[in-house]
Amino acid sequence: MSEQLGSLARTHTCGALRAEHVGVQSVLLGWVHRVRDLGALLFLDVRDRHGITQVIVEGDEALLERAKRLRSEFVVAILGEVERRAPETVNLNVPTGEVEVRAREIRVLNEAKTPPFSIAEDQNVSEETRLRYRYLDLRRPTLQKNIGLRHRITMALRKYFDEQGFYEIETPILTKSTPEGARDFLVPSRVHPGEFYALPQSPQIFKQILMIAGFDRYVQIARCFRDEALRADRQLEFTQVDLEMAFATPALVFEIVEGALAACFREIGVEVKRPFRRMPYAEAMAKYGSDKPDLRFGLEIQDFRAIFEQSPFGIFREAIEHGGTVRGFVIPGAAAYSRRELDQLVDQAKALGAGGLIYARHTADGVQVSAKAIGEAGARAALDAAGATRDDLLLLASGAPDAASKMLGQLRLQVAKQANLVPEGAWELLWITDFPLFDWNADEKRWDSVNHPFTAPREEDLARLESDPGSVLAKAYDVILNGWELGGGSIRIHDRDTQATVFRLLGLSDEDAKNRFGFFLESLEYGTPPHGGLALGLDRICALLSGETSIREVIPFPKTTQAVDLMCDAPSAVDPRQLRELSIRINT
Repeated sequence: MSEQLGSLARTHTCGALRAEHVGVQSVLLGWVHRVRDLGALLFLDVRDRHGITQVIVEGDEALLERAKRLRSEFVVAILGEVERRAPETVNLNVPTGEVEVRAREIRVLNEAKTPPFSIAEDQNVSEETRLRYRYLDLRRPTLQKNIGLRHRITMALRKYFDEQGFYEIETPILTKSTPEGARDFLVPSRVHPGEFYALPQSPQIFKQILMIAGFDRYVQIARCFRDEALRADRQLEFTQVDLEMAFATPALVFEIVEGALAACFREIGVEVKRPFRRMPYAEAMAKYGSDKPDLRFGLEIQDFRAIFEQSPFGIFREAIEHGGTVRGFVIPGAAAYSRRELDQLVDQAKALGAGGLIYARHTADGVQVSAKAIGEAGARAALDAAGATRDDLLLLASGAPDAASKMLGQLRLQVAKQANLVPEGAWELLWITDFPLFDWNADEKRWDSVNHPFTAPREEDLARLESDPGSVLAKAYDVILNGWELGGGSIRIHDRDTQATVFRLLGLSDEDAKNRFGFFLESLEYGTPPHGGLALGLDRICALLSGETSIREVIPFPKTTQAVDLMCDAPSAVDPRQLRELSIRINT
C-alpha cells in the first residue's frame, strides 16, 4: 500500500553523495533499481535521473522485513545516514561508489507491476516493446543520459545565439500550405468549412518576413512537420535550430553556424577545428558519390576515363563512347581478399544497381583483373593511376558519371563498415557548396528546386536564369558531420522580379504564385534587405553527439517507421461528431 510523502523533502539526489558527506543525514527519493537480499543483510540500489546510490538495511528486523517486500521500480523514500563503504566494496564505476546510506526509515510511495523489460539490465528489447512502454524505456540510464545531453545542447545553443545578438522569436504552427519538398500535414478549419491550415515544414517564409521587418538576427528552436517516409534520421515531427540574418553572406553564415556547432561539441568535451572544410557539390558527387560525404576514411572515388577510352574491354569503352565514364576506388590492404569476399563485393554492387563490378590487384605473378579483356597492361595502368600498392584492391565500375559515383559511394560506405576502416571518435565536419539551383523533373516536364524556391542564384549566373536554368548554381550550402546532413540553408532571393521568375520556372503561373505567396511577394516590395540563414537538425546533432545511429534514441516520444505512436495508439479514429463539426466526410 502506498504511503504519503508528507513534508518529507529530498536532501540529495541519487547521484550526489560523496566521501565528504559521510555522517550526514540524507533523504533520497527515487526508484528501486536493484535488490540484493543476503538474509540478515539487504542492499538496495535507489535510482533517479542523477545517478544511483547504494542503501544498506540491517539490524532492524522490522525495517529489514519491510525492505524484503520491495521490488524493482517501486517508488521509495529512504531516510538514513551516509557511511563510508568498506574498502573491498568500493565501486569506482559509479560516482557514489565510495559511500552508502544506512537506512533508518523506508517509505513506499508507490508500488509497481513487474516491467515488461529490465530497467537495470541492458537487455536487447524489441523497438515495438520499447516504444509501447516508452515511459519505462525513458527510465533507462542510456536514454536519460541522451535526453540530458539534448537539454544541455539546447541551452548551449540558446546562450550562444543570445551572445551573437539573435532574438528568439516564435512563428505560427497553423499556417498556409506551401511547397517545401514534402507533403504537408493539413488541419481543417471549423470556422471556414472546406479550408485548411498546414503545419509548418519549416518557418521559412516567416523568418524571411522577420528580416523584412528589421529584426536583423532571428533564431528559433522550431517544431516542424513533414508527411514523409520515416527512417533512422527522419521523423514526422522534428526539431530544428532555425536562424536567419539580414545582410548575410555565405561567409557570415558559416562563421555563425560553426560557432554554434562548436558550442554543441563542448558539451561532450570536444573542441572542433575551425573553419570547416568546404567542398563544391560537383566535387562531392564525383569523389564520394554523395552530397553528404563521410570523410572519416579514405576510399575516395577516382575517374579512369582517360585510361579506358581505347580499352579492348568493350563494356568500358562503349560506356565512355556514350558519354559515360569508368570510376573506382582502392580498398587498402584488401589484395588478400578470398574469392568469396570478392564475389560478395560484386553482389553488393549489383544490389546497389550496378551492371557489374571489376576488380584488379597485384599478385606474385603480376597483375590480376577479373575482366581478362582489360589485359594486364590496362589493369596495371589503372592500379598505378589509383596509387594502389601491392597490398591494395582496386574496384571499377562504368556508367553515367553520376550513376557510377552514386553506386560506388554507397559501396564505399558498406566497405568501410565491413573492413573496420571508420576510426572511433573521429569527427569530420564540412560545408557542401555550389548546389544546382534547379533539377529537371522529366515526369512533369518542369524544373524543381533543389533546395527550396526562395534560394538565390549566384550573381554570376543570373543572366542565364531564364535561358539556361540547368546551368545555374545556387548560393546554397549544407553542413555535414560524419556522413549526416546536420543542416542546410542559403542566401535568399530578396527582390520580387527574381522571385517571380523562379516561381514561373517551377511551373507556377502568376495567378498560382499570387494565391500561394501573394503576401510574401508583396512584402518583397517594401525594402527587403539581402538575407540568408540555415536550419540545423537538433535531433541529428544530439544523436551523433550521443553516439547513436537513430534520432529515435534522442527523442522522448518518437514514432515508429510506420508513423505510429505505439504508446498513445495514434493515429486513431475520432468521434463522428468531430468530423461533422469540421465538414469532413471519410470515403472508405
